[in-house]
This record gives sequence, structure tokens and C-alpha cells, in this order.
Amino acid sequence: MSNKQQNPQPQQQPANRFQNPRSWIVPILLLLLFIWMLVPANWNRTQISYTDFRAHVEADNVARVTVQGDQINGVLKSQGTKSVEGGDDIQYTEFETFLPSFGDDELMELLESKNVVINTEPTQSPWLWYGIISFLPLLIILGLVYAQTRRFQGQGGGGIFSVGKNQARMYDRSEVETTFDEVAGAEAGKQELKEVVSFLKDPERIREMGGEIPKGILLAGPPGTGKTLLARAVAGEAEVPFFSITGSDFLEMFVGVGAKRVRNLFQDAKKEAPSIIFIDEMDAIARRRGAGLGGGHDEREQTLNQLLSELDGFEPNENVVVMTATNRPDILDPAISRPGRFDRKISVDLPTTADREQILEIYVRNKKLGKDVDLKALARGTPGFSGADLRNLLNEAALLAARQDRDVVHWEDIEEARDKVMMGLQRHGLTMTESEKRMVAYHESGHALVGALLPYSDPVHKVSIIPRSQSMGATQQFPEQEQYIYRKEYMLDRLAVMMGGRCAETLVFETSTSGAANDLQNATLMARSMVQEWGMSERFKYMAPGGQSKEVFIGEQLGKSREISERTAQEVDEEVEELLRQAYERAMQGLRERRHTLDRMAALLEEREEISGEEVRAILKEDENGSA
Repeated sequence: MSNKQQNPQPQQQPANRFQNPRSWIVPILLLLLFIWMLVPANWNRTQISYTDFRAHVEADNVARVTVQGDQINGVLKSQGTKSVEGGDDIQYTEFETFLPSFGDDELMELLESKNVVINTEPTQSPWLWYGIISFLPLLIILGLVYAQTRRFQGQGGGGIFSVGKNQARMYDRSEVETTFDEVAGAEAGKQELKEVVSFLKDPERIREMGGEIPKGILLAGPPGTGKTLLARAVAGEAEVPFFSITGSDFLEMFVGVGAKRVRNLFQDAKKEAPSIIFIDEMDAIARRRGAGLGGGHDEREQTLNQLLSELDGFEPNENVVVMTATNRPDILDPAISRPGRFDRKISVDLPTTADREQILEIYVRNKKLGKDVDLKALARGTPGFSGADLRNLLNEAALLAARQDRDVVHWEDIEEARDKVMMGLQRHGLTMTESEKRMVAYHESGHALVGALLPYSDPVHKVSIIPRSQSMGATQQFPEQEQYIYRKEYMLDRLAVMMGGRCAETLVFETSTSGAANDLQNATLMARSMVQEWGMSERFKYMAPGGQSKEVFIGEQLGKSREISERTAQEVDEEVEELLRQAYERAMQGLRERRHTLDRMAALLEEREEISGEEVRAILKEDENGSA
């Protein structure tokens, strides 16, 4: 699923605290106070000895003095006189000295005899400095609290007292421009949602028919399939206000905040009715209550209870449609999906081949493609890709083309981007020895050859021994068309293809390597599903022993009794082992009969590191014609 290039929605720019002049007031005041405390009050006076002071007084060179306790500050009449202690002429006018501790009873008479103006000041009390020092940490804390409050208001809008305020972003009719025509794929889901659009546009017409529109619509599907985009398309088609919020926005550290936000959200939506509320990632607040060993989450459960009450509570909820999206519908509380609440569930599945082609056509509109790019072939070669995956694939291809200074995106760029997305980055710093490279070449050739020999196997697309982050090599197989029901013959052929790498190692090198670890794990899981769930074994044709769905929450399975006996479990293991053994023997037999083809394919792969599926089939056909 995809959409056209949409106009970017207006986003609120985060407020910059440093661009607001008021935010500088507290720091500047604190800085000035700190500087004032550090700068001494007598910074412009020269401190002299008491002997020099007496000498200046006796020489009639003192104009006035200020006495404050034992401190004497004074001003000379002139400069240039010699210091009593010797040295150069004095260059100061204002001075400071201190009375000796034993006092000077003759000083007052001396000052009066020289007509010195005498000023007295009371001794400065230290309480002011003590107060400043005591309150300075408080002022700093208040400044930090003020700054943090401003920041909280900038993010949440309203401060701590508005923590329960509605956090949803409302898009009005002019801001939502997405329509169903701009959504590729999901035709069934769009048909279901058109009823919602009809109700929002003309609710009276449906009421006259005695019908009621679903109050809640649950969009469920894998990630990246376009659930949020469908909700936006409904809002764009209906031309009604659209409230968008995620499930995690309801939860806070304060108990009861989530429930209050739910109430405020529905109140705001009712004021704008008819309107749409869209809650993304619904599983954040609607997980099954009372699940697991550790109990529930009180805040989450209170939020869920309030949401259920708003959907179908005592007060009617009219002209407000609640849409939600999740990729984990299996963990939602059962009360969510009962009639009257989220009573309509729309599955948004992975796109089919035709859907992927439509999605690719939309995403390539702003990209320059070469003439060798075949979107239909790319759609067939990307099974299991979602709309987001396809967008990422084309973006990676464009980046690779730009890295190579190309003017357009070629098919080889898309191939490399697909390998990068599916198997990871190339490990350029890894250098394999010749023996390791030869062993990997035979391993992947074994997969490819078995896949080319078996009738129900998917066609081989590419074989590579280029080391990547997830593997040392890979054999890619893509189906020719979509499959929704798999035959037993197809599953058996897949098991044999998985065993092809280990068979090639054993046949050629008479040993086993760790390179088959992932193959054996996947083969074991598939064989166990065939026995336990699909009834594809000789002993369990009519039952699914132990094939129940996996429990989501830890602890739920502890309270349930085991459904199969020890003997049946042992028989299941024996059946799984038998399926794997038969697959191994089939793969080994095919490689023994085509040993020459295996050697040719491995040699070519070792030389070129990558060969296409056409080359694999051409080598096999040449050997068949030669042997005939």
C-alpha cells in the first residue's frame, strides 16, 4: 500500500528557549550577583601601612578619613611625596589602612590638629552576606525550576497543571488532502471504509434506513501496510476534522492522567462532530487485562476502561467515529472487539503482486528510472514486501545510483538494493580463503541445483557467494505467482532445497560445516509445522498434536494442561525426523545424479561470485542434452 507524494503537513517547530529574551533574565541576574559578590568594595584603594598613614597625617597630606570600626579609608591632598618606608614617590590618592589591635590614643588629637575631615560609619553587619549566601542556592533552584517549567510548557503546552490535556493533533478540512485514489491496493478495506465516509457526509440518510455506522473500526495488519494512510484517506474523503494520537500519548507517570486525556479527547471530538478520532498503535493501551504472572498495569487498565466507556457507555457517542490501527490484534483485550465498540475489523494485509506493481508506479513518479527497469518483474521479485518496504527499496536504489554518479536508476541498482534490504550489507572487509570460498560455492550450488531439479520448487532467481551481514552466501527463489494454499508436494520440495547445501558439503568434501545452521533450523521448524499443524505426515493425518496457537503473555501457558501425552510428543519428534531424513535423501540423490552439473555450477560461481537463475537453468539444460 502506498500513496502519492503528499503535501507536507504543517509541523509545530519546537520553541527555542534561547531565542526568548525572557529566558535570559534569571541567568543574567544570577551572574551579576555572583560578580558583585566576588568584586571587593575597595578595589580602587591602595592598602598602606599604619606607619605611612601616620606620616601622611603629620606631613599634613591627608584631606579626609572615614573610620569604620578598625578600618580607616582616606584621601590624600597630593601625590609625589616620598614613602616613609623608602622607595619611589607614591602614585595613589585613596588609601586604606587598619588601626593596630592595641589602639592609638593620640590619633584623634593628631587628626584634629591637622584639620583632617573625619567621617564615621557603623560597622557593617555580616547578616547581609549571610543572607545572600543562604538564599543563593534557593535562587539557583528557583531559576532551574522556572526554566524546566518553560520547557515543559513548550513541549506539552500548558505546564504541569495541564498534564491531563488532550494531546491529539487536530487536522482541519484543509489540512487532510489524502483520498482513496491516492492509496494503492487494499481494495477490500477501501470498500469497507467508504461506508464510514458516507455516514460522515450524510448521516441522516443511513439513519433513515435504520442503519448505524460502526462506532469503532480496527485496522489490523503487518507493519508498513498503510493502516495510518487509510485513516487519513477517510478523513480526506469525508472532509471532517481528524484527531490523530498514538496509544503511548495517553500514558504518563501520574495515575489517572490517561483516563482524563481520553475524556478530553472525546469532548473535543464531539465539539467538532462529525469527526474522526484515530489512535495509532492501539496495543499500547488496549492490551489484554490481567494477563501474565505479574498482574496488570493500573494506569493502562484505567485508560482502557475509560476508552471502552466512551465508545459504548452510559452517554451516547454520536457522529464521532473512532479508528485505530495495530499490528498486534492478538494481544488486544476481548472487550475491544465486541459489538458496539470496535465491532468492525478490517485486515490490511501485505500487498499482492498486482498491488505491489501499483505501489511501485506511485513511488517511482519522482525518480528517474532507466529503460531497463521492469516494475512488473520487480513486483514479482518482492514477495512479502509491504508498501514501506518497497519505498525503502526504491530509495536505496536511488542512493546507490547517486553514489555511482549515474543520471538514472538502472536495474542493477535495484537488484543491489534488494539484496541489501533482504540480506544486509556486503562485508567488504571479509576475505575468505580459497578453500572456504570453494566450500561456500558448492553449498549454494547444492541449493540452486536441487531447486532447479524439483518440479514444485520455486524458480531460482539468483545464486551469490558474496558475504553479507546475515550470511556468507544466498540462493534466492521467487514464486511465479501468488500462493495462498500450499500443497504437501511443495512443502516437501522446499525441505529438500533447504537440505541441498548440507548434501553438497557431504558429497564433495565428506564433512559438515556450520554454514548449514540456518538451513537446518528453518527446515526443522517447517517440518514440525507440517506434523503438528497441517496434518502432512503419515502418522498424524487427522489431528494437530500440539499445534495450538502460541501464547502471547508469559505465564498463561502455566495454567493450562498439556494437550498431548509423552508418547504422542515422542511420535511427533519421530515424524519430524522422518520428514527431514526423506528430504535429505531426495536432495542427495539429485546431486549424485547431477554431480557434473554441480561441479560446473560451483566453478562458475567461484569465478564470478554471482550467477542468475537463467544461467543455472542453462547449465542444467546443457548437461541434460549432453547426457542424452
